[in-house]
Amino acid sequence: MFYEPETWVAIAFVLLLVVFGYLGVHRTLLTALDHRAERIKAELEDARRLKDEADKLLGEYKARRASAEREAEEIISNAKAEAERIAAEAKTKMEDFVARRTKTAESKIAQAEAQAVADVRAAAANAAVTAASTILSQSVKGSVADDLVGKGIAEVRSKLN
Repeated sequence: MFYEPETWVAIAFVLLLVVFGYLGVHRTLLTALDHRAERIKAELEDARRLKDEADKLLGEYKARRASAEREAEEIISNAKAEAERIAAEAKTKMEDFVARRTKTAESKIAQAEAQAVADVRAAAANAAVTAASTILSQSVKGSVADDLVGKGIAEVRSKLN
């Protein structure tokens, strides 16, 4: 049995364990494992704390985003209302402008018609006076004729103009 190498390996292993036990390697090994467990526990707590902070920040950002979206919708609705108001004002101003232009054009047309009627009347009066003076001067002679012609012409002019 002592000639077999496995036996000597087993004896060496047992002696190594006894030396390690005598030197306190097992305590050092357990202490190192305890420190490692504490470090892992601290890292897990830090990770949990960071996760909570990240969740809190995510909630804040979601609230900000919702607020920004509401504000954007409000701005859009205000802009649409303002655009509609401006369009309505422009339409009203355009209608007023067209109405004023129409009235101005109608007024100018009426003035032109009145002026044309006055010009026609004046021309007719002048023609009538000329015709009357020609007829009267040919048919009536003398001073009586001159008085009648003058009175007639003045009367026609006053009535026609």
